[in-house]
Amino acid sequence: MTSRTSGINQTSASQLLERFRTGFQFKLAISDDDKRRVFHLRHKVYCEELGYEEPSDEDAKLEFDEHDSHSLHCLIEHRRSGEAAGCMRLVFPDEENFSSDRHLPLQSYAGQSLTHESLHPKQLDRDKICEISRLAVGTHFRRKSVISEIENSLNHDFYQFTTDERQTFPVIVVGLFLATYALVGLSNRRHVFAMMEPRLPRLLSMSGFHFTQVGSSIDFHGKRSAFYIDQKKAEKEIHEELLPLYWHIKNELSLQTERTNKASTLAAML
Repeated sequence: MTSRTSGINQTSASQLLERFRTGFQFKLAISDDDKRRVFHLRHKVYCEELGYEEPSDEDAKLEFDEHDSHSLHCLIEHRRSGEAAGCMRLVFPDEENFSSDRHLPLQSYAGQSLTHESLHPKQLDRDKICEISRLAVGTHFRRKSVISEIENSLNHDFYQFTTDERQTFPVIVVGLFLATYALVGLSNRRHVFAMMEPRLPRLLSMSGFHFTQVGSSIDFHGKRSAFYIDQKKAEKEIHEELLPLYWHIKNELSLQTERTNKASTLAAML
């Protein structure tokens, strides 16, 4: 991890990551309430700010689609304020549509662009593939202009973050990808696909996340291409300074996964 990731007031990477670890928690969005928080954050980012998606429930300000029912959702929560700082989902093949060769969402809207002969969803074990999508970072957790800072300072309902807290905000995106790799491993998956703008994989490579481009560029909310990463390989190549945070996130999500599995088993027995 380079100084570009921490890079604020000479704060060391290790200090920054430790503050991030203690300042945020990672939650599996299993309950209806937590899922609504995820869908609300997605509405704010994808519908209101970017205009990429049509609202699924305009009155409740929620964004969701047919893939959410066969996805794992992860929420990053800021501990002191309780605000949703970021979210992502891991989409698995729809088991109710097993006969279809369109296992993942990107095969439906970008199937013709997938050009890699071997790293193609249809060439891989259906039980081992998944797709990252709907990554979002809350408005308050991005760098703001001086004007927006002044506006927020006049809003007494707005949570006032400290300077130390703000310095950890750039780590949220890295945290979302670390959570992704953790959930992929915990789900016994391996092959991960994502549609990304070219700039993002280059930035992620600085943290040891080396994606392979497996599709030609298409116009999908701007220029996007399909990328692939092997979870087992990714886990071995994570930057050394990120490993303590990764194992913390994986342990946090593992405990929640175990509780969820036990609850599901108990419910099936009753």
